[in-house]
Amino acid sequence: MKITEPTPGAPCWVELGTSDVDAAAVYYRQVFGWQATEPRDGTGGYTLFRLDGAPVAGATSLHAPGQPTAWTVSFATRDADALAAAVSEAGGRQLVAPTDVPDLGRFAVLADPEGAVFSVWQARSFPGAGLLNAPGSLGWVELATRDEEAAKHFYTRVFGWSVGTHEDYPQFGIDGADFGGMSALDEFYPDDVRAHWLPYFAVADVDGTAARAADSGGMLLVPPTDVPDGPRVAVVRDPQGAHFGIHLAGTEG
Repeated sequence: MKITEPTPGAPCWVELGTSDVDAAAVYYRQVFGWQATEPRDGTGGYTLFRLDGAPVAGATSLHAPGQPTAWTVSFATRDADALAAAVSEAGGRQLVAPTDVPDLGRFAVLADPEGAVFSVWQARSFPGAGLLNAPGSLGWVELATRDEEAAKHFYTRVFGWSVGTHEDYPQFGIDGADFGGMSALDEFYPDDVRAHWLPYFAVADVDGTAARAADSGGMLLVPPTDVPDGPRVAVVRDPQGAHFGIHLAGTEG
């Protein structure tokens, strides 16, 4: 990302919903060196992952029957209520209406018209990730969708994002500062693969991190690959089933 700190409209946090928070804490420590912080009272068992003392991600148990194990990308906003209302007006859905987290902020969980889930965060005392783009932290986000034009219309309307003119890989940004891209769920994808947001974590060594991710119990869905005119990347499924990407730090945007 060209965004280096929580900025309204840009990714500011990423959260893992998982069937086994303790096992996830062990796994991501092995892969990225994250340290899990004991859940704070009043947060429903929410666990923070830190890297060199800075918060980089969160984890929580699954709350609803049928909820998939997955990473959820959160975008910063000055007004969670207004943003949630804008999502509804643009054809999306509110999965969790705007809700306060005492002292920390206010959030909502939303879905675009194709069903891709994301959240928004209105900061109070907690702004979001303390590191972005550094090895071991969030460095890029990617929307996989079956209707790219509809997605462009929705997200530019709701967030005011700019959309780059890259021929095969449109990129989202704020005033041209790109933080994510969009890939097509074309005929090569099974029908049951739904639209979704995928976080990519920056790493200093894609091949080494991918090997640790696999050796620690994950599965490589996309092995280390050089993207034409782009970075080296890989995509992983963790032991509980959540997908995430990794990319070479310093090549984002």
